[in-house]
Amino acid sequence: MNLVAAICSGLVLLVTLLYGVVLFFSHSPREPVQSELTYITTSSDYEVDPEPKDLPPKSQVEPLDNIILSVVIPCYNETERLEKMMAEAVGHLRENYSDQWEIVIVDDGSRDGTASFALELAHSKFELQPGELRVVQLVANRGKGGAVTHGVQHTRGQYTIFADADGASKFSDVDKLIESIKKHEHSGESPAMAIGSRAHMVDTDAVVKRSFIRNFLMYSLHTLVFVFGIRHIKDTQCGFKLFNRSAIRQIFPYMHTERWIFDVEILIIAIRKNIPIEEIHISWHEVDGSKVDLARDSINMAIDLVVTRLAYILGIYKDKDI
Repeated sequence: MNLVAAICSGLVLLVTLLYGVVLFFSHSPREPVQSELTYITTSSDYEVDPEPKDLPPKSQVEPLDNIILSVVIPCYNETERLEKMMAEAVGHLRENYSDQWEIVIVDDGSRDGTASFALELAHSKFELQPGELRVVQLVANRGKGGAVTHGVQHTRGQYTIFADADGASKFSDVDKLIESIKKHEHSGESPAMAIGSRAHMVDTDAVVKRSFIRNFLMYSLHTLVFVFGIRHIKDTQCGFKLFNRSAIRQIFPYMHTERWIFDVEILIIAIRKNIPIEEIHISWHEVDGSKVDLARDSINMAIDLVVTRLAYILGIYKDKDI
């Protein structure tokens, strides 16, 4: 009996210690300041309108202003890569979505004038109408996950996709993602999401020619993700993910992780809520200028993954309102 009591006490102590460690490393996103709830766009004569305008409220139930597709682009010092990505996106949107689209650039505390650069592109190169490009500036860097979460919750479209500023994913593949989730949309309350996947490219030059250390870290992360329960998704980290409005309302208000592993938390919440996830092969190519520090960020990603998974198991993170 004393042995059983000792074992029980040891287990309680172990769980308590684990809870404390996970709680210490857990994340609590900050609330946005007032300026981050506004955007800047162009005026009716294509000039930049310096007067900030209010973003729509978080996670609207219905799309606004007849917008079909919203594109969220998180940016941190992206003046070198953004133009090519925007050119591809704007061309496809104009050709296939008429005037029923928007691009939301979330400038994540850039120091290179990314926000001004994006607005100048909208004015001088693409001649975008007011509201077609909306630039949101965060007062300080939050991380890619924080920028995506903020931007996605303030979109107007029936569908919202977030896409990386480097243009590594072929933007026209967004049509395949939208088509893939329509079979799940039985009503406006039916959540669904689709994620771009590069899993079919594992044996192609795009991946094989990467450095040994980069591929080693990629496979190590995939193994860790598999161990922690995401086993039917082959590519969790592709920066090309699409949601309908119901999925946005069920996922993004409950996000905690603001760094690179936020993609996995999106999937964790979706799986916990039985939200259908379509994984769609897309075209992708390596682009120079990645903001990932392989050594430092790989360690942080591993820590964040373990903490995020355990935080949901232990009830530290919640995925619904109490």
